[in-house]
Amino acid sequence: MTETQPIGVFDSGIGGLTVIRALRERLPAEEILYFGDAARVPYGSKSPETVIRFTRECLGFLLRRNVKLLVVACNTASALALPVLAGSLPMPAVGVIEPGVKAARERTRNRRIGVIGTEGTVRSGAYRRTLEQGAEPARHEAADAVLVFEQACPLFVPLAEEGWTEGEVPRLAAQRYLAPLLAHEIDTLILGCTHYPLLRGVIAEVAGPGVALVDSGDETARVTQARLEALGLARRGSARGRCTVYVTDRPQRFREIGAAFLGEPLESVAVVDQSDLPWYER
Repeated sequence: MTETQPIGVFDSGIGGLTVIRALRERLPAEEILYFGDAARVPYGSKSPETVIRFTRECLGFLLRRNVKLLVVACNTASALALPVLAGSLPMPAVGVIEPGVKAARERTRNRRIGVIGTEGTVRSGAYRRTLEQGAEPARHEAADAVLVFEQACPLFVPLAEEGWTEGEVPRLAAQRYLAPLLAHEIDTLILGCTHYPLLRGVIAEVAGPGVALVDSGDETARVTQARLEALGLARRGSARGRCTVYVTDRPQRFREIGAAFLGEPLESVAVVDQSDLPWYER
């Protein structure tokens, strides 16, 4: 591996662009290859076996492009596929579950933590298991224990993609979804989906000032930076790195709404030739 190789970022759709946004703020010189599986999104409603298969195939696409580190920006894939696939990958891989959990445990004061995410992420129990294990899995002291409350928020993804991130509609959805968590007096809330940062303002308004929001994408970028620096693979220089986006379907749609997620226009969006992907049967 060399520092000039790109970082590979994978997500089931467009939400992972919020992770790239955070990466580009921390590591502006890095070249980034993003793969969005728009043809098969969403992953959150699919079986674990299907999510693992899809993730293996999509990571293979990035591996063939000589990336130096993989970021699995999809919460569902991080929860269901990464634990299974990590040991067989030829390079470091960073998911979004553990960075968000670590930050939440550091910020909570009353040890009551809420998690919002897709149905698949919540159903997997990955955040709950990792939170309950603690920062060090071998520790089980009562003082280290936390109470975890989870809530699936399926409407947040289409609201973010349609640009309905402010106003009455997203506010009513947030009130409905967050009410059970707030009833448990949480003081920390993990945004367990890469779409949710676009709704951060509404979520923060409904949650109130007493609830700290944890953006798993921001925390993942922090961990990625530390990993690259520790391995001596962080790219140096003042020139801003290029972000190249590959999608499996609907590139125009991806380009139109992607700027809101990335915070800047998308430089390059390419449709992956189906013959380049082993999972398309002829």
